[in-house]
Amino acid sequence: MTRLLVAWGEGDQDALEKLTPLVHKELYRLARMYMARERVGHTLQATALVNEAYLRLIEGTRVKVRDRAHFFALSAKLMRRILVDFARSRRSQKRGGGVQPVPLDDSVAVVPQRSADLIALNEALKKLAVFDERKAEIVELRFFGGLTAEETADALNITAKSVYHEFELAKLWLLRELNRERGHSG
Repeated sequence: MTRLLVAWGEGDQDALEKLTPLVHKELYRLARMYMARERVGHTLQATALVNEAYLRLIEGTRVKVRDRAHFFALSAKLMRRILVDFARSRRSQKRGGGVQPVPLDDSVAVVPQRSADLIALNEALKKLAVFDERKAEIVELRFFGGLTAEETADALNITAKSVYHEFELAKLWLLRELNRERGHSG
């Protein structure tokens, strides 16, 4: 898979054709995971999310992919952007759509239950990236990418122990930020 990803990144369209069936199942799993966190009756379906992410990937100008973990990290980032864009679109269509912060606890880093939660999380994650880009990447890879600590470590070229430690710190930072937002909105 890594060989095909690198070849595709270098512009080999045959590699893309061979790669597609290999990655589709995993992308669909990620999409289902995202959609399970969305509100009941969400109009965007997992298949549509996979298709949109895939289209954005192949339309991109020669994506340089290092390995499997990097590819799924890119995919996770794209799916997150698609869901946030969709949530913003839906929110702008509603009147008075106030954003509610996402609750965080020790057992779950971030669990958006509704589109507004995803927007609040996205904003908090952007703020974290300004403060500490690596912690934001770790949250994105672990939560949005569905990567294990070991896969995240490989993608970022750090130790799994560092991933665990920084993920815990990132959760605390996000919790504080989302609570601060809650205090300002109510």
